[in-house]
Formats: sequence, C-alpha cells, structure tokens
Amino acid sequence: MSIRKKYLKTKPICKVTFKIPKKESRGAKIINIVGDFNDWDISATPMKSLKNGTFEATVDLEPNKEYQFRYLMDGNHWENDWAADKYVPTEFGDSDNSVVVI
Repeated sequence: MSIRKKYLKTKPICKVTFKIPKKESRGAKIINIVGDFNDWDISATPMKSLKNGTFEATVDLEPNKEYQFRYLMDGNHWENDWAADKYVPTEFGDSDNSVVVI
C-alpha cells in the first residue's frame, strides 16, 4: 500500500493518491476508501481497479489537517493502510484507523 501527496501551488489543496497493489488487495473485486473526508460513506469513494490489479483513488484534501480512513474490501472486510502516517483507536475501541497527515 502507498500514499502519495501532491501539494498544488495554485490552490490550497493536496491531491492524495491511495494505492493498493494486487498482492495486498486479498483478491478483492471492489475496494472503497472510507474516511473523514467523505463522512465515512462506504460508497462515496470507490477505488479504480487498474489493468495490473492495483487499486487506486485520488482525493483532494485540505492542508494542515489529519484525516482518518480505512479501506472496505468487497463490502465486508476492513483494512488499514500500512503506509499511513499514524494510527488512532476507533471510537468503538476494537481496532485502529489509519491517518494521513496533510
């Protein structure tokens, strides 16, 4: 898994690209990225499946903030990003959320 940040010079936005290689997708057919930036809507940000099996999504995020997120694979399996900037406990206390710091 990887996270790439590209800060725009022309406006206060950071384009953040989240990638999950085929090997790490656990055979998932559909992966959605779910987090603070889309109000934890499980269908708001589907990741695109590339020809090589990698899943990818780019989100525009406001700088100087932290965003919690997780991946939802095939609608039933939650996964954290191993490349996250940090992790914080969920409000349910049973697992952690990934965090990207912009």
